[in-house]
Amino acid sequence: MSAPTTEAASTVARPDVEEPPDTGARHKLTAVTGLAALSLDAMASVAYGPEAIVLVLAAAGAYGLGFTLPVTLAIAALLAVLVASYRQVIAAFPDGGGSYAVAKAHLGARTSLVAAASLVLDYVLNVAVAVTAGVAALTSAFPELYGDRVWLCLLVLVLITGVNLRGIVDSARAFVVPTAVFVGSILVLIAVGLFRDAPVSTEAAAGHASVLADNATTVGALLLLKAFASGCSALTGVEAIANAVPSFRAPAVRRAQHAEIALGALLGAMLIGLSVLISRFGLQPVEGVTVLAQLADASVGHTWAFYVIQFATMTLLALSANTSFGGLPVLLKLLARDNYLPHVFGLKADRQVHRHGVLTLAGVSAALLVFSRGDTNTLVPLFAIGVFVGFTIAQTGMVLHWHRTRGERWAGKALLNGLGALLTGVSAVVVTATKFQDGAWLILVALPLLVAAFEFVHRAYGKIGDRLEVGRIPEPPHRDRSLIIVPVSSLTRLTSEALTAAVSLGDEVRAVTVCHPDPEDRALSEALERDWALWNPGVPLIRVDSDRRSLGRPIASYVRELTAAEPGTRITVLIPEVEPAHVWQRVLQNQRGAVVAHAVRRDTHAVICRLRFRLDLDVAVPRPAVPQACQRRGTQS
Repeated sequence: MSAPTTEAASTVARPDVEEPPDTGARHKLTAVTGLAALSLDAMASVAYGPEAIVLVLAAAGAYGLGFTLPVTLAIAALLAVLVASYRQVIAAFPDGGGSYAVAKAHLGARTSLVAAASLVLDYVLNVAVAVTAGVAALTSAFPELYGDRVWLCLLVLVLITGVNLRGIVDSARAFVVPTAVFVGSILVLIAVGLFRDAPVSTEAAAGHASVLADNATTVGALLLLKAFASGCSALTGVEAIANAVPSFRAPAVRRAQHAEIALGALLGAMLIGLSVLISRFGLQPVEGVTVLAQLADASVGHTWAFYVIQFATMTLLALSANTSFGGLPVLLKLLARDNYLPHVFGLKADRQVHRHGVLTLAGVSAALLVFSRGDTNTLVPLFAIGVFVGFTIAQTGMVLHWHRTRGERWAGKALLNGLGALLTGVSAVVVTATKFQDGAWLILVALPLLVAAFEFVHRAYGKIGDRLEVGRIPEPPHRDRSLIIVPVSSLTRLTSEALTAAVSLGDEVRAVTVCHPDPEDRALSEALERDWALWNPGVPLIRVDSDRRSLGRPIASYVRELTAAEPGTRITVLIPEVEPAHVWQRVLQNQRGAVVAHAVRRDTHAVICRLRFRLDLDVAVPRPAVPQACQRRGTQS
């Protein structure tokens, strides 16, 4: 049987104690598979990071484009700071959580919730942006598919979700090849381009209008800051590995650190290499063709290699949503562990999958895809703001971490993190200001609402914990007199099984039947009483009359009367139900048990026990004939 106090206690208990045991290292990541599972977002950002810089600097004409490499070098320097910082975060917080864990330890609960909310928003938006960008690349190559872009986005989302439901290792293995092809293609593009004195081909940009403005004689600091902030979109995803340290094989910290360093080295090399080629070829942005496509055309020509690079880019953009599926469920688990989210997010399946987090992320992302109608430009203004907020909070928290621990060379580490906090904080302000009217204000509204939701859940768990006296030693158990109530509507083998269980559990057992005022029901109730007397099970049958056609409320009312009359008695309502042999047979049942259970749970403090009589395990045994009146009534149960 299941007591209400037992059910309530399970809602407050730590979710991690309910998880199945670890099924082994085969369901966890290595450094290589960790790159494939958690760095696709960062890797794919080289497709739009340099372009974001170029498009901003194009406002100052060809003179402005000359600052592409310096701005990229500044971003690469910030990337180095972030990688070094998150390498330390991984070591200091091996349970994952990234900026949330850092802020919780050093900046207080409210700041940690701001960090968590910013990460949640960024992860969700990353899925939507990645999927729409990948589908946009596909519809650019095949314009006839443009009208079906929303369905294509949802199809890609379903595929990625399905792979992740099989476990993060399976998703990593599935994405290793696309990741390797993309990184290899970009590195080949850069290597070949460095040996070119001029573009091999400009066919990709031919016939497209230039977006370059008239030449300027100077470039203002504000334009450079805006270019820097826009290019920092290439840094999204750098924090994902630190958020998901528990997903790595032992030694998890060392493997996660190796993956973080490899990510920083590859991403930095690709960003700098592409920027060098932009300056080397004097590339000018045009409408309808990406900067990466122009670079591929200039380096390898309009050959099969050009299409390989484009297809690899399209594939990785779509699959970069997997970074969110690897990082967000772990973050939701930590929030659930700290009672800021329902504890169901802390449960794992047997493949180390936080299934509820994966499905929730997929559901919210699907809603965003439908809302935006599969248009990347609708979502991009909202993107990357959250990650800069998380970066700034993590860097600030690490400064306090070094100050408090005062380990070896702590001052230099604190200075490095302080510089990172300053740069990412400035970037967050600039990005928010420049994209405010394009929709960034929605993030400023969503962040406090999400924090308020976390605190609301936390207060609810606090009240439940106080009621259950969690953390205090309870009174020793004692035995009360027990009374078992068994609702019945017919005389069948199910009735016999229920009464057998009831007399085994309680000191006293009463069978209860509800009688309604119509003549047919009264006749059936009287027939049941006569047959009950003939059967004589040793358990009294109590008839409860009800003027309304209700089943659950009369039984709940009777239980309340008993509770008032016998305050020292523990009352249990044992509800017998049939468990059909086949799933489809459930539609044949009238759901009376669920109705009674709902009414008793809502209106009384009685314990509810639902006895399942499984037809698939039943064996035929000889039994006496049932009176005809009970057979007719039994067809209604």
